[in-house]
Amino acid sequence: MTTAQAETGRTVTTDIPARLDRLPWSRWHWTIVIGLGTVWILDGLEVTVVGNIAGRLSEPGSGLPITSGEVTGMAAALYVAGACLGALFWGRLTDKWGRKKLFMITLAVYLGATALTAISFDTWWFFLFRFLTGFGIGGEYAAINSAIDELIPKEYRGRTDLMINGSFWLGAVFGSLLSVVALDTDIFAANVGWRLTFALGAVLALVILLVRRHVPESPRWLLIHGRDDEAERIVSSIERKIEEERGEPLPRAEGEITIHQRRSVSFIEIGRTVFSDYRRRAILGFSLFIGQAFLYNAITFGFGAILTTFFDVPSGNTGYYFAVIALGNFFGPLLLGKLFDTVGRRIMISGTYILSGLLLFGTAWLFDQGSLSAATMTACWCAVLFFASAGASSAYLTVSEVFPMETRAMSIAFFYAIGTAAGGISGPLLFAKLTESGVVSDTVLAFSIGATLMCLAGLVAALLAVKAERRSLEDIAKPLTAAGSGGGGGARG
Repeated sequence: MTTAQAETGRTVTTDIPARLDRLPWSRWHWTIVIGLGTVWILDGLEVTVVGNIAGRLSEPGSGLPITSGEVTGMAAALYVAGACLGALFWGRLTDKWGRKKLFMITLAVYLGATALTAISFDTWWFFLFRFLTGFGIGGEYAAINSAIDELIPKEYRGRTDLMINGSFWLGAVFGSLLSVVALDTDIFAANVGWRLTFALGAVLALVILLVRRHVPESPRWLLIHGRDDEAERIVSSIERKIEEERGEPLPRAEGEITIHQRRSVSFIEIGRTVFSDYRRRAILGFSLFIGQAFLYNAITFGFGAILTTFFDVPSGNTGYYFAVIALGNFFGPLLLGKLFDTVGRRIMISGTYILSGLLLFGTAWLFDQGSLSAATMTACWCAVLFFASAGASSAYLTVSEVFPMETRAMSIAFFYAIGTAAGGISGPLLFAKLTESGVVSDTVLAFSIGATLMCLAGLVAALLAVKAERRSLEDIAKPLTAAGSGGGGGARG
C-alpha cells in the first residue's frame, strides 16, 4: 500500500478490495453469515407472530385492551412506518459512521423494543414499541447488506446475499409454529403466551448481538474514511486465519485502486449519483422492489381470508399452511442462489421474476375455474414463491452492489423503504379488500395485478440488469473517491 497527500485529504493506493475478493470460502466467512444474516430470522418471526396472535390479543383476559383490527391494522402500519423511517435514518448513518457501529446499534434498538413489547400493559405502549421494533429492523437492512457485500468474496456474493435474505422465511416458519404452542391455553395462560413470543425474540437478538461483536468493520469503508492502517490489520488477520485453516499460503491478489480519502458525502452528491449518474440502475432497483412487494401482497395479505372463505379452513389451522409456503420461500434462494453467480444476474433476476409472475397467472386461472383445493392452492403458492423469493432477495442484492461504495447503505435504505411502503401501505389497502370480499373474481384480480407487476419488473431486469456476477464491487461501480472517477463512477449503467 502506498500513500500520498492530496489537497482534499490523503490519497491511498491499495490492494485490499482485491485481497478480500480472492479469499476462498472459510470458517471465518461462516461467522459473518451467522453473525449478520440471522437477524432476518427475527424479522420473519416478528411479522408472522403478530399476525397469528391478533385473535388472542383481542380476547378478554389477554391483559391488553386491544382489538384484532388494531393489531393487524394500526400496529402493523406502525411497524412498517418504523421500518421505512429506520432504514432511511440508519442508512445515512451507516454510510457516515460505519457498518459495525450501526449493525450493533440497530440490533440493540430491536432487542430493547421487542422486550418492552412483551410487557405491554396498554394499547399506546404496544403501538409505540411496535414502531420502535420496526425502526430497529429497518436500520438492519442497510447496515447488514452493506457489510455482507463488502466482506464476502466476489465469487460467492450473490448466493450468500440471497441465502441470508431468504432466511427471513425460516423465521416465518418458526413464528407460525411457535404461535400455535404459545397460544395454547392448556400450556400458557391467555395473558402470558403471547408475551413469551416477544420475549423469545429479545433472547435470540441478545445471542446474535454477542456473536456479532466478533464481526469486523468493513475494510472497504475504513479505507475511504482515512483508516487504512486499521483496514490493513483486519485484512491481514483474516488472511492469517484462512491460511492456518487451509495449511497453505493464499495466492497473490491482483489489482489495486487509488482512493482520495474523505470523511463524508453530502445528500446532494448521493442523490445526483444514484438518480442522475446511475439513472438506469435506479429504475431497475425501483422496478424490482415494487414488483416483488405487490406480488407478495397479492398472496400474503389475503392468505388467511382465502383459505377460510373459499376452502373452509378453520382460522386456527391457517398457520400450518403458512408454514408450508414459508418453506417454499426459503428453499428458492437456497437452491437457486448459486446460479446467480454462475448463470448470471441478468438471466436469473429476469427469469425468476417473469416465471413467478406467469405461475401466479396460472394459479389465478385455476382458482377462477374452481379447480383448486386448500392443499393444491398452497402447492401453487409454493411454486410461485419458490421463484419469487429468489427474485425478491436478488432485489436487495442488486441495489447493494450496483451503486458506489459511499452511497451503498443509503441506496439500500431508499429502495427498501419504497418496497416496504408499497407493501405495507398500498398493499393492504388494495389487496385486503379484494381477497376478503368472498368474490372469486376479486381474488383473481388481486393475483393478476401482482403477477403483471412481477412480469414487468422481469422485463426491466432483462433490459437493465447489470453483469455483476464474479466482479469486484469497485469494478461494478467505482467509488466516488476513486482516482479518475470524476465523482460519478466508471461503470455507469
